[in-house]
Amino acid sequence: MLFFDRLINLVTGLGQGSDKAAGNVFGLRRIDDAELAAMHRSDWLSRKIIDIVPNDMTREWRNWQAAPEQIAAIEALETAPAITLRAKVNEALRRARLFGGSALFLGMRDGTPDLPLDVERVGAGDLLYLHVLNRQDVATGELDRDVTSPFYGEPSFYEVRGGNGVAVRVHPSRMVRFTGAPVLDGCGGPLAWGDSVLHAAYDAIQNAASAQSHIASLIPELKTDIIYVPGLSKHLQNEATTKALTERFSYANMLKSMFRLTLLEGNGGSGDSARGEKWEQKQINFAQLPELMQQYLQIAAGAADIPVTRLLGQSPAGLNSTGDGDIRNYYDHITARQRTELAPRLGRLDEVLIRSATGTRDPAIHYTWAPLWGLSESERADVFKTTADAARVLAGSGAGTPPLVPVAALSAALVNRLIEDGVLPGLEAALADISPADTATRET
Repeated sequence: MLFFDRLINLVTGLGQGSDKAAGNVFGLRRIDDAELAAMHRSDWLSRKIIDIVPNDMTREWRNWQAAPEQIAAIEALETAPAITLRAKVNEALRRARLFGGSALFLGMRDGTPDLPLDVERVGAGDLLYLHVLNRQDVATGELDRDVTSPFYGEPSFYEVRGGNGVAVRVHPSRMVRFTGAPVLDGCGGPLAWGDSVLHAAYDAIQNAASAQSHIASLIPELKTDIIYVPGLSKHLQNEATTKALTERFSYANMLKSMFRLTLLEGNGGSGDSARGEKWEQKQINFAQLPELMQQYLQIAAGAADIPVTRLLGQSPAGLNSTGDGDIRNYYDHITARQRTELAPRLGRLDEVLIRSATGTRDPAIHYTWAPLWGLSESERADVFKTTADAARVLAGSGAGTPPLVPVAALSAALVNRLIEDGVLPGLEAALADISPADTATRET
């Protein structure tokens, strides 16, 4: 049993048996896959919580750093119809966030999925396809607890059962595993896939949806007509008088709709002189409801770890509010997750991808994550000017001053930067049309 200190007040009873909060404990409520699927399909807030982070993590994707022909080969394989790496990583991330886990299966030319994949022996064209698998589609063996094994913490094997009932055993070297919310106590199941990210945010999502539904149900009751009928209980004593009263007010409502008037019995007086029926209208005050609804949505956004401006797609409110700070912090958070979560999971796949695309493994090939924050036209022009000025400094003045960086290397790096930034559209195609002789003549 775990014991912990708490604040106790003998006068007020804080933290003692008389304190109502003393009995509060956190419990784990399991949400089954059917409800998780229903939340994603039918609740807009749940769908956005699941989809936004993977969409942002894969939106700008990666910039490969290599020779132009190597980059072209890698990007061609990434976008091949059977590979579509970015789209399938996005799908795997979304499925992992929803159900707690997913996997990418590497379809290789050797056709032996149960045997270890020797990355060093992968050659050109060996990666044939990628498949996205749900956690429910994959059975797993015992976890590898050998600390000297490169597959420590992974299952000894995966088993995928097809539609024909035939089970295919897959070695872990041929799978890329994705998890949802990490389970740190090791109780996430035989493979410890993780939890759905909707588990921790479940109450906040449900409260926001409930508040929205209740406010919507109040709208038809915004204005309510109330009619005081003398002797109403006598009119409701039997079926005939009840029917007559009902028909009477049905006709009165019809007249109100047609002629915008209400007919009532009475002399229209007030006070003691009033005789007959009396009409009045009650109106619900909605003044605080929008703010209440916004508070529920902000709590849901906090539970999802997504800024309100990004989750709801709304402009920031308040004096001098731009929302840039929140979005920049969020993008920094996404970039950190790309580097610490996504990049390690793709490491094995990338090694296969590079070898399959180029036929070898050039150690100089690497990539950087493309920035998520888009530049405006003025900011792009400033970056271009700064880059050009820096290049001039590195190239030297030309008046007997040696360049700090060899001009050929500086030129290649600068061209690659300009192409990636897109500040000079058509530059890459224009350079391809220039022959080496023309380039040498112009340099001379």
